[in-house]
Amino acid sequence: MANTGVQLLGFTLAFIGFIGSIAATVMVEWKASSYAGDNIITALALYEGLWMSCASQSTGQIQCEEFDSLLQLPAMVQGARGLMLSSILLCFISILVASVGMRCTICMRDQLEQKDKVALSGGVIFIIAGLFALVGTSWYANRIAQAFYDPFTPTNARYEFGSALFVGWGAACLIIIGGAFLCCNCSNKGLERHPHHPASHSRGGTDYV
Repeated sequence: MANTGVQLLGFTLAFIGFIGSIAATVMVEWKASSYAGDNIITALALYEGLWMSCASQSTGQIQCEEFDSLLQLPAMVQGARGLMLSSILLCFISILVASVGMRCTICMRDQLEQKDKVALSGGVIFIIAGLFALVGTSWYANRIAQAFYDPFTPTNARYEFGSALFVGWGAACLIIIGGAFLCCNCSNKGLERHPHHPASHSRGGTDYV
């Protein structure tokens, strides 16, 4: 029988990762301006996310500007947007599916075998969603690193990893681990439902006088 505690642990981890992926998607600090070299710029800090770019001036004022055209965005921004939004959508679907399949819920209580299969499906969807988020953040980070080490990139145009990337990586790991708990927890249900009984070796029909 599936362990309710392990299911709850996996679901909780995946749900926390789901919240973290939403936070990472809306955060503006996907990449932050680098202070490598002796370059002096007017803005104290420059940030860029998936939806807007911000500049924090030395006076303390912060100005943000949303991206106007979708088609003019770099490929890494469009790709990261699609992967993160897909991850959030899959997580939402998996939450609904796993809520039906977990042993602590009353849905399908009279069909325990089918209930475990539904929980397994929810765990698989969680893992796929976590991989989407992991690929999106890693791809974006790889492009930042390539531009940073490119000798033809001007010093004032170099960026470093922003805090949103670390939030996204942590959220992706939590989603994958939570989904794995939901999947591994249903692996031995077949053995428990069909126990093996050893055959009897007693001889029948023997009469003693």
